[in-house]
Amino acid sequence: MVTETVVLHVHFQKAHAGLKRINLEGLRWRVFDAKGQVLGRLASQISTVIQGKDKPTYAPYRDDGDMCVVLNAKDVCVTGRKMTDKFYRWHTGYIGHLKERSLKDQMAKDPTEVIRKAVLRMLPRNKLRDDRDRKLRIFPDSEHPFGDQPVEAYVMPPRKVREMRPRARRAMIRAQKKEEQLEQAGNDKRKGKKREVEADLTE
Repeated sequence: MVTETVVLHVHFQKAHAGLKRINLEGLRWRVFDAKGQVLGRLASQISTVIQGKDKPTYAPYRDDGDMCVVLNAKDVCVTGRKMTDKFYRWHTGYIGHLKERSLKDQMAKDPTEVIRKAVLRMLPRNKLRDDRDRKLRIFPDSEHPFGDQPVEAYVMPPRKVREMRPRARRAMIRAQKKEEQLEQAGNDKRKGKKREVEADLTE
C-alpha cells in the first residue's frame, strides 16, 4: 500500500512538470479513458487533439492543440499477438548492447510509456514536437491531479468494422457447413447405436 502511494505521488509530480512552459490560456483539458481501448486507435485520436487538427484554426506551423489527460493506461488493449510479439528496442551506445523489451514487460514496468511512445511516433518530427509532448499527461489509474481544471471527457468515435472479404466469407461458410455435417454425422451414429440397443432388448 505504501509503495502504491509513493508511485502515485511520483506520477503526480511528473504530471505538474513542465506546465509553466505551456501557455494554458484558451486551451481545453480533454480526458481520454484508455480502459478497453485499442492502443493504436487511441493514440491516433490523441495525436489529432494534441496537434489541434480537430479545430478549424489548425495550421501545421502553429501549436494550437489542447491538453490531453489519459487515464487507466494499464488497461489499454492490443489486437492479435502484439502483447508478446511486439518489442521496443534501444541501444546503450556500447558495442553489442542492443536492448529489447516486449510489450508485456513494458506494460508491467511502466504502462504510461507505451501510450507515450505510440503517440509521439504519430507526431511530425519538427520543433513543435517537444511542446506537444508536454501537453500529454498519462496516468496508470483513474486518478489525476487536475481536478481544479475544467476537464471534459473525450468521446471516442465508434469503431468502423470493415465488411468481410468475399474469400473470407466463403471460407467461413464452408467451415460452418463442415461443422454442421460433422454434428449431423455424430447424431446419426448415436441414433443408429440406440436403434441397435433397442433391437437387442426386444429380441
